[in-house]
Amino acid sequence: MPDDRSGDAPAPPRRPPGTFKVGTIAGSDVLVTSSWFLVAGLIAIIMAPRVEQVSPGLGPLKYVAGLAFAVVLYLSVLLHEASHALMARRYGFPVTSITLHFLGGMTAIEGEARKPRQEFWIAVVGPLTSLAVGGLALGLWFLTPDGLLLMAVEGLAGANLLVGVLNLVPGLPLDGGRVLKSIVWGVTGNVHRGTIVAGWGGRITAVAVLAWPLAQEAIFGTRPDVLDFVLAFVVAMFLWSGSTAAMASARLRRRLPSLVARDLARRTLAVPDDLPLAEAVRRAQEAHAGSIVTVTGSGHPVGVVSEAALLATPEDRRPWVAVSAVARTLGEGLSLPATITGEDLVLAISRAPAEEYLLLEEDGSIYGVLSTADVDRAFRASGR
Repeated sequence: MPDDRSGDAPAPPRRPPGTFKVGTIAGSDVLVTSSWFLVAGLIAIIMAPRVEQVSPGLGPLKYVAGLAFAVVLYLSVLLHEASHALMARRYGFPVTSITLHFLGGMTAIEGEARKPRQEFWIAVVGPLTSLAVGGLALGLWFLTPDGLLLMAVEGLAGANLLVGVLNLVPGLPLDGGRVLKSIVWGVTGNVHRGTIVAGWGGRITAVAVLAWPLAQEAIFGTRPDVLDFVLAFVVAMFLWSGSTAAMASARLRRRLPSLVARDLARRTLAVPDDLPLAEAVRRAQEAHAGSIVTVTGSGHPVGVVSEAALLATPEDRRPWVAVSAVARTLGEGLSLPATITGEDLVLAISRAPAEEYLLLEEDGSIYGVLSTADVDRAFRASGR
């Protein structure tokens, strides 16, 4: 299924609205969306006649049995997603959460695979887990006596085998699309080309799903009802939007290598943090520096002067204001290596949003200051 970065300790990640935490697996939160309860209720209603047929006389308890089947079914979906999470963690990628929703599940993995092999195994392990659960349930089917338990085993086998096979369809955002992406990536050496090919696979799959209700009548002689068309439309829109988003992301990522922090850095002047602001500005203009960094008496950087705060300070007040008053303290994430580039640069900025960042050489010396506005302009220019 689709998988979908101050010195104080970081706050725990905020849960998306409409989700409930039900536990953890391998250090990742397991969340359930409110839409899941609707689907569980629908499954209970749909399964009720079958439960009544297998075990007559249950009365209202037939809906409870149907709900229990929905829970068991989604536990197998959780195994599918947990396998994605465990494989991602094996390759060193943080996994923030596993979410169960009305269409199945989603594993939130931070970062992108660095090699085709990583992409392949993180993607394929999910469908393989579903096929394994389906195969195990199919084996138990021959040993289970008649009754509700046999019905549950039968449904579990069919659902997991179906999920495993359908998720191997080669189109994003399905796991099979990521498998196709990894194969094209490995053959061509171009991850963006792999994403575009797999994205078109997802679009073609979406069109096929939309046409399926009409095709099923021609193939199986079964007339589709309104529910068939609604379900096909929902799934097709999910596939189309997911594949389109992946293709758009690939086009953006193609422009990221042009972002080189060292090339975008502003010349920087280091001044004592108690120096009057007017004097700091005078020295910066004299040195043709585009930014100012405050340092301690030993030369250790402690802050970056905010351009916005500097411009907001009236000139007649600057001789009486210490430069530290308009400097942002260098908390966690505000000092970056001067060698950082591309996607790593964008992720670093997104983790600790700020207007300016201090760039440091490997030996800890100051190289310059990177402005978010300069990064944004360079990114826009690369797309022209």
